[in-house]
Amino acid sequence: MNTALPDVSLTEVALRPSTLEWVGMQGIDLPILLDEPNYRRSVHARADVQVDLPSPHIKGIHMSRLYRLQDELGDSEGLSPARLHQLLQAMIASHQDCDSRHARIRLRFNLLVRRPALVSEHLAGWKAYPVCLNATLIRGVLTLRLRVTVTYSSTCPCSAALSRQLIEDGFLKQFATQEHVDVVSVAEWLRQHATLATPHSQRSKAEISIELASDAPDFGLLALIDRVEQAVGTPVQTAVKRADEQAFAALNGQNLMFVEDATRRLKAALDGHYLNPGVHVRHLESLHAHDAVAWAAPHGDAVVA
Repeated sequence: MNTALPDVSLTEVALRPSTLEWVGMQGIDLPILLDEPNYRRSVHARADVQVDLPSPHIKGIHMSRLYRLQDELGDSEGLSPARLHQLLQAMIASHQDCDSRHARIRLRFNLLVRRPALVSEHLAGWKAYPVCLNATLIRGVLTLRLRVTVTYSSTCPCSAALSRQLIEDGFLKQFATQEHVDVVSVAEWLRQHATLATPHSQRSKAEISIELASDAPDFGLLALIDRVEQAVGTPVQTAVKRADEQAFAALNGQNLMFVEDATRRLKAALDGHYLNPGVHVRHLESLHAHDAVAWAAPHGDAVVA
């Protein structure tokens, strides 16, 4: 067939002319190679790509052009800030006939990392960290923002204090009539009754966002995740034996924290090390049917849910 196929996006005009901020696609499946310090792996990403449509009379953009350009990220070359910058420039250039001047891409994927057990040698398992990369080119200025979610365990300080009081009351009730108590008797009582009350703890999530310099050589994903896990002190585990579970219980006991405590810990760990960091923490309460939440917003940003 040599007959030209119709293209109504070029031959027709918009019935209701107006400018549009962003037009494009969402949820494109794409394999990307992450080649980072101490991490090299291909991941399954979902890509959202858009350009602006400032000309009110143009009926539509060229979706296929955007698709072909973002598809080039799926080759064997590692993803980098520089590659995203080049992609955004190419997206704008491909839509000169639409007068497009801005472009953006969002990549969402899970960073799969092998983590060792706390104590047991030669024991490890895989943990997934949800990641979202946002790259925007507006008036020639590149903005890169990275968001990662880290799951950890949190034990309530108030609940721990209430539990200790009940254990103390139980101990005094047991030994109140004895003038002297030997160490063996105390140890035996604790072995049987130290769990007379236990504080509530829960799986918790820290969503961390940072801004990346436009000339950053890489995204620094693993380094950021490691810093977050060190700050909270109680990252969830993968493969465990009893010794690892006991070590994890000790970590929780040494890291009692409200949602406010966790957010402040993370903010302190990020300030001075990353550009414009933001923190959103959720404790998925085991006591309540609702979550406890806290935010530390990036500088100049409003706190939104």
